Amino acid sequence: MFIKIMIISFVGGLLCLDRVFIQTMISRPIIIAPVVGLILGNSYAGLIIGAMLELFWIDRIPIGIYIPPNDSIAAAFAASLAILAGLSLGKVTGELMALSILIAVPFGIVAQKMDIKIVASNNLLSDQALVDAKDLNIRAIERKTYLGLAKVFLFYVVLLFVLQIIFIPALIWIYPQLPAPTHTMLSLTYYFLPLLGIAVAMNTIKLRGVIPIFCAIFLAVAAAMEFFHVF
Repeated sequence: MFIKIMIISFVGGLLCLDRVFIQTMISRPIIIAPVVGLILGNSYAGLIIGAMLELFWIDRIPIGIYIPPNDSIAAAFAASLAILAGLSLGKVTGELMALSILIAVPFGIVAQKMDIKIVASNNLLSDQALVDAKDLNIRAIERKTYLGLAKVFLFYVVLLFVLQIIFIPALIWIYPQLPAPTHTMLSLTYYFLPLLGIAVAMNTIKLRGVIPIFCAIFLAVAAAMEFFHVF
């Protein structure tokens, strides 16, 4: 498991670089979580987790100086947490994926705070690079560019590694001891998270009548689940 954690930390850190370099969208949760799942042998769980987190933060995009929550870190961590814990527990269930997402989401906010500090520190490198540009010192500009990327990459790799090392063994130990009502709550959460994500996505669509239709569909589904005693 330790080797897998190291691999995911490196690959996750590399994919997260897309947030600040090239920006080809491979750092989106819908991409990064299935990639983590593919590496760990469960791309389906990675796709489900990635889709949920993609919807959850779909309205938070980097515009101007705004730095959104780091959904890339949250997606990579949640996918690794659910799949690696599931391998030890015997199965990756919906309840386990829901719990992994709930654990990972706050660290997307933590990573956002660190992203802001890193960007501020890289602004100093940018100012120094402007001085180098006046002196036509191309090598110095290259070094500062690589240094800025190295700081971001190192932060992502270390953060993913530390989170996995701490939370995967903890989840493997705690999850079987959770009482039955908690498992029921997590099962409901697993079905609620996509609805929450869809609601967030619909909030970005300015069409009259969309929300009432969504509420009607939600009530119909809830009534059907109650009628057929899904839970």
